[in-house]
Amino acid sequence: MTPAAAPPGRTAGGSEQPRDATVQAFLDHLRDERGLSVHTVSAYGRDLDRLRAGFTGGWEDLDPAVLRRIAAGLARAGRNPRSIQRFLSAARSFGRWAVREGLLESSPAAALRGPRPRRPLPRALDVDQASSAMLQPSERTLDRRDRAMLELLYSSGLRLSELTGLDLGHLDLAGGLVRVLGKGRRERTVPVGRMAGAALRDWLAVRPEWAGAAEPALFVSRRGRRLGNRAVQRRLALAGQRAGLGERLHPHRLRHAFASHLLESSGDLRAVQELLGHADLATTQIYTHLDFQHLAQVYDGAHPRARRKTHKT
Repeated sequence: MTPAAAPPGRTAGGSEQPRDATVQAFLDHLRDERGLSVHTVSAYGRDLDRLRAGFTGGWEDLDPAVLRRIAAGLARAGRNPRSIQRFLSAARSFGRWAVREGLLESSPAAALRGPRPRRPLPRALDVDQASSAMLQPSERTLDRRDRAMLELLYSSGLRLSELTGLDLGHLDLAGGLVRVLGKGRRERTVPVGRMAGAALRDWLAVRPEWAGAAEPALFVSRRGRRLGNRAVQRRLALAGQRAGLGERLHPHRLRHAFASHLLESSGDLRAVQELLGHADLATTQIYTHLDFQHLAQVYDGAHPRARRKTHKT
């Protein structure tokens, strides 16, 4: 297929060039048949002009290697991951259309995935801030529950959904462990620090005031039902306000504090990754499984709320 002259479009370098006829036909399809907005069609056009300028020959010469080369060039040029994702998305849409139109036998972009956009980490809490967010012991059932949640989140680095999904049977206070069902239904066992263990025992002593014998959830509402994610978020936000943190306290911020403080003390990145339950190979290539005894030693020696008290003689 030989590109023909078409209405002008901007190339990757910004100069006006006749737009490739096949690209223009696809853009007309987006506008006239799919009814996409002018802004969206224009964005597709810029990305496909960049694609067309990135290789010579006909569209039948486009293959995954060419696309990867162009995407890598965008990354080297400092394009953010979202821009590269958008470029590849445009290429995939174009490829599907070209296959339906009989212009290509298969889409060269079908199996390509761009880099994941970096998610900004929450502002880290220092050890003093994290400690101040933990509620002091109280006789109120509500305070006991909230303190147990806060201590466990910080002690064990749990995700919000992991916390609310805990059942009584997942907790082994005698062994100082909690069994967690993480993303992808992957199960892991993590330590429970001394402070969190004490707060959990305090909560379990009064939990029957709210929960019936048949309720398996570790954390329940006043109505005796499993506590939901929104309720936990509200209670943590209130605890952060009481502590005067200045910024909203949310579960992921405590999880980040757990990881940061443990890493600062231990320097063992792999152990921290194991404790967090990370399984993203694209961002954790140095991740390796370590035996649990080693992880427990790292945890006990490094986490500021897991360290055992020493008694002077």
